[in-house]
Amino acid sequence: MTTQTQDARQATKRRWVLVIITLLFVVAGAMYAVYFQRVLSKREQTDNAYVGGNVVTLSSQVAGTVLEIGADETQLVQAGAEVIKLDAIDSDLALAQAEAKLGAAVRQQRERYAIVAQFDASVELRKLSLKDAEEDQARRIPLAADHTLSDEEIAHARQAVTNAKAMLTVAVKQAEAARSSIAGVEIPDNPSVLTAKADFVQAWLAVRRNSIHAPVSGYVAKRSVQPGSRITSGMPLMTLVPLDQLWVEANFKESELQNIRVGQPATIEADVYGGKVEYHGKVLGLAAGTGSAFSLIPAQNANGNWIKVVQRVPVRIALDPQELTAHPLRLGLSTVTTIDTHDTSGTILGASMPGNPAYSTQALAQPMSEAASLANAIIANNLGK
Repeated sequence: MTTQTQDARQATKRRWVLVIITLLFVVAGAMYAVYFQRVLSKREQTDNAYVGGNVVTLSSQVAGTVLEIGADETQLVQAGAEVIKLDAIDSDLALAQAEAKLGAAVRQQRERYAIVAQFDASVELRKLSLKDAEEDQARRIPLAADHTLSDEEIAHARQAVTNAKAMLTVAVKQAEAARSSIAGVEIPDNPSVLTAKADFVQAWLAVRRNSIHAPVSGYVAKRSVQPGSRITSGMPLMTLVPLDQLWVEANFKESELQNIRVGQPATIEADVYGGKVEYHGKVLGLAAGTGSAFSLIPAQNANGNWIKVVQRVPVRIALDPQELTAHPLRLGLSTVTTIDTHDTSGTILGASMPGNPAYSTQALAQPMSEAASLANAIIANNLGK
């Protein structure tokens, strides 16, 4: 075989290799184009996403001095557990005073009811006095015709009738004035007694509120109170974070929001676990504005030095509670969030307010029937029943 023949064969071989490589690149490009069109173009991904959740600030409803603290940072507390205990001396004294005032109010009303009965008896007495005076006058007038009695005695009889009528009028007015404060109600329903009863219930609540309970189950994230501290009503004492109520705030660029809809599935990878753990969630809704719109100092673009900056809108993504239980997360952790935008039939705006409360707690409820029973017992004791 000549050298020229070998060179021709090698050239042909090289051409076929180049053709095959070119075809492989073309096929790979076509496959990538199809993959991009069908898959990648139907996804929106961002690494500007962080774990969010509820931060419950625990505060006191009354003022007092801290005696005990039942939980410290990083510890789990259950809803309804006593977390902080206050000194109850002042509130106990206030409750005793409220009890005494309630009893005094009942006894004062008993006195008023008795005074009304006394005035009613006085009215009857004045009526009898008027009747006697009128009868005495009627007997004396015929005797004046034959001059048996003097005109002066007749004048005294008439004056006695006039005085009796005036005294009856005074007695009636006094009875009406005394009755006006008790008319239509019994002693337990008298406004003065009800006011004292409400003060007693308020003092009873203050005693109960010296024990501060956790409104939700969660971990203590920040404690700012110490034993012996004097606190006021509404003062923040510690922060609770329920780690079973977390979500992801994914901040997408405004140019990436076109196909994002409520209800679309999403996958989340947290940096704390890496690619070993994948969370599955769904889009709950898009924020009503960009992050800069709600910042402390909003951007002022109406100036000559304006530079366009791509804005980001927070998208809230719900997480699977079972996955959170298996692999707990913490507030503020970084994540990579990918939303599948194949299905665009959902709404852009979030759902309306649900009929049931979104969040609620029964840990702070007080047995008001117990307070009412105690107050009614105090009223009954002072009524003499």
